[in-house]
Amino acid sequence: MLQQTRVAAVIPYYERFLTLFPDASALASASERDLLAAWAGLGYYRRARNLQRAARTIADLPQFPSDYTALRELPGVGDYTAAAVASIAFGMPHAALDGNVLRVLSRMAAERGDIKSQVVRKRLAAVAGALLDRGRPGEFNQALMELGATVCVPKQPLCGECPIRRHCLARQEGVENQLPLHGVRQSATRCEAHLLVIGKADQVLLWQRPADSRRLAGFWELPEREQLPGASVLGSVGRFRHTIVNTTYLVQVYRASIRARPSGFQWLAKSGLTGLPLSTIARKALSRFIQSK
Repeated sequence: MLQQTRVAAVIPYYERFLTLFPDASALASASERDLLAAWAGLGYYRRARNLQRAARTIADLPQFPSDYTALRELPGVGDYTAAAVASIAFGMPHAALDGNVLRVLSRMAAERGDIKSQVVRKRLAAVAGALLDRGRPGEFNQALMELGATVCVPKQPLCGECPIRRHCLARQEGVENQLPLHGVRQSATRCEAHLLVIGKADQVLLWQRPADSRRLAGFWELPEREQLPGASVLGSVGRFRHTIVNTTYLVQVYRASIRARPSGFQWLAKSGLTGLPLSTIARKALSRFIQSK
């Protein structure tokens, strides 16, 4: 959940998720609808599907995988996750490199290569491996993560408070504010969307993305104006921005009506939307609709 997502945003999702799925068996047997509904709002939904695939693998094993190689073979588990779990849960000597740790190491070593480069990451992984406290690898990894999160921060690092400042080459060379170096960032894209909220009694008209959709597969959406050219627009109810990675959506929401349900759309009860895998944009749009009443 913490991949590309702030801790403060994750905590309520994490607590609710563990209440719904307290162990691997519970997650393995959950329906995709319940899984996506619990994850809705966090984005990167492939993470949720991979987590369930991993749970199903674990549920079929005699015991939880307890070494790096076995953990690395689980669906959705990469080098960092395998190293973190192996070291923190099982005391295995593996250095875990998340974004915070890479920043600390790049400054310590005064690394001037692109931190996104695999060559540079291999160099920093070698530095981490050489520094790793093999007697307490879990504590070592967590200490470096915490150092990067609280002291060796991206901008204006708090070098005066850093316990390893005497060993930091970037600090010695006066380039701590210039490192790490990042490659050229992808320019942001702006898109406009015009959504229709069409309701009758206690129902609202929605459509579901197919299972093979490249984006938000299985999620429910409000219709866009272009999808229903025959709908009668009754008025605007709000406008908002929503950013996904490098794309910012400027969303205009309209109240509308329609004579008959078009093919591919369904009337769903408003009372059941809470437990539905509904996209964040659709939830925001419905919130604007409710506030306008």
